[in-house]
Amino acid sequence: MAIQWIDKMAVDVEGEGEAVVMLHGLGGSMNVWAPLMPALRNYKVIRIDTPGAGRSNNAYALSDSTPHKGRLTLDVVAQCVIDICRTLGVQQAHLVGHSLSTIVCPYVAVKAPKLVKSMALFASLLQPSQGMRDVMNGRAPAVRERGTFEAATAVSSAALSTSTKEAQPVTVAYVRESIMGQDPEGYARNCLLLAEATPTTLENIKCPTLLVTGDEDGVTPLSGARELKARIPQARLEVLNKCGHWPILERVDDCRRLLRDFLIYQR
Repeated sequence: MAIQWIDKMAVDVEGEGEAVVMLHGLGGSMNVWAPLMPALRNYKVIRIDTPGAGRSNNAYALSDSTPHKGRLTLDVVAQCVIDICRTLGVQQAHLVGHSLSTIVCPYVAVKAPKLVKSMALFASLLQPSQGMRDVMNGRAPAVRERGTFEAATAVSSAALSTSTKEAQPVTVAYVRESIMGQDPEGYARNCLLLAEATPTTLENIKCPTLLVTGDEDGVTPLSGARELKARIPQARLEVLNKCGHWPILERVDDCRRLLRDFLIYQR
């Protein structure tokens, strides 16, 4: 394992083989992927803290000198991923995303189709509902004013399945701590990014795509994953029972198996 800094973004590079690029969701960091690492022993795994998240709170993409004046967009984040791959000499990669990054990954696939060999999208969504947009637009100023504690409490309560909250206290604690540990300004900008997110031209995506979602995911409902499956030509959908919005933490064994088998099939 070796942390690198690329455009002031924290990037963890581990292993050898085909490249797997892993992108966390809102309130996450590269560490959310730790439970799936045993399924990726024969790959070069690149885990990224995206702009504003985790240790990437000073990413160049947030700078006021950029054309966007620090405003994050899906296109900006997708370009950051492409630039990281270019810097690391990666010509083709499997993309793995969670939540917000399941919207980012298709942007990368459309912007750089030769780069993306496949996509595995966990807790996938087509775009936020109007209700989610309203929540994110309200959460950003609240986080800037009062910090991330309230957001951490809300997400750890609402985004996990009932059985997870009852039987997996460590998972609840991880989700809570992950959000509490975010830089408030970076988290706020990512909330606004999600509030404004719209899908790319999904019909143009040619790579095989795995969609994994939980049947108790109240954040990104199953209907969104089904619409993604309908619009991405080579997509298939797996639904995990008694699982909420963080399947990679709530159903570790199932997610390891699904990702491992999916990647093997792409060889």
